[in-house]
Amino acid sequence: MIVYAIAFVFYAVDLANRSGDAAAVRTPAADAEAATAGGGVATMVRTAPPSRAIGTVTKPRRSRSLRIGFSLTVLGFLLHLGATVLRGIGAERVPWANMYEFALTATCAIVLIFLVVQFFVDLRFLGALITGMTILFLGVTKVNFYVAIVPLQPALDSYWLVIHILVAVLAVGFLTLSFGLSVLQLLQARREARDVQGATPTMRFLSTFPAAVRLEDLAYRLAIIGFVFWTFTLIAGSIWAEAAWSRYWGWDTKEVWTFVIWVLYAGYIHARATRGWRGTRSAWLSVIAYTAVIFNFTIVNVFFKGLHAYSGL
Repeated sequence: MIVYAIAFVFYAVDLANRSGDAAAVRTPAADAEAATAGGGVATMVRTAPPSRAIGTVTKPRRSRSLRIGFSLTVLGFLLHLGATVLRGIGAERVPWANMYEFALTATCAIVLIFLVVQFFVDLRFLGALITGMTILFLGVTKVNFYVAIVPLQPALDSYWLVIHILVAVLAVGFLTLSFGLSVLQLLQARREARDVQGATPTMRFLSTFPAAVRLEDLAYRLAIIGFVFWTFTLIAGSIWAEAAWSRYWGWDTKEVWTFVIWVLYAGYIHARATRGWRGTRSAWLSVIAYTAVIFNFTIVNVFFKGLHAYSGL
């Protein structure tokens, strides 16, 4: 958590530097005003070229603080992975049999997927959000969910524990990145609308990020991957339930909320693909769906009792 926190600080410094760089970039409204004042000829020039334009993708900006933050994220992940593996060695099983262990593994998966995705598309601008969420999740987990190592309950002593939870944490990892992109999409769309209206610029650092349409496209693609993993989570859970309790589905609270999450993301993907739900509507649906993921892990696990009461608390 300390290493992630230091990485978060460097990511925050990078965002602050982006704001300073963006302040020097002329807006269309300012250019028009300058042209009018100069008798039809713009008398001022851009002091720094914009790093992005609406609807386009340009070469990402990588400041020194961004590179340091990313390097520290890699170091934090290695320590995080070591902690997760050591928990498994100590328990002599996979380290995700209770809420503490699942949170430890899921946050590790989030950071891992964030790092792996960089080989395909540069999402380093999500660094502050990813490290910030990881610190928050690990802090809450350490304070509220920590439990000592105990033997597995009979119903959990199955190879389905490996399959079912592994695909679940992978799904959470991809859906977390999709959520982060959707949040940035909402902020970027608001900034772009203000630019068009010629309003006073806000959140200038966003001008160095991809356009809202690009953020939406990335969020959608990552959500599809996460949805595939979540679908398999639902299927594997049903098969495991039949092996453990002799029925595939019993409307247990955990089963219901797993299905609710599946429906929300299926609705998000379907609405955007076939109904033309684009822009802020699709982003809000993505945010609502991810909120259900967090609700399922926290509120449902702690306050709703049922056959899936394996929190260990």
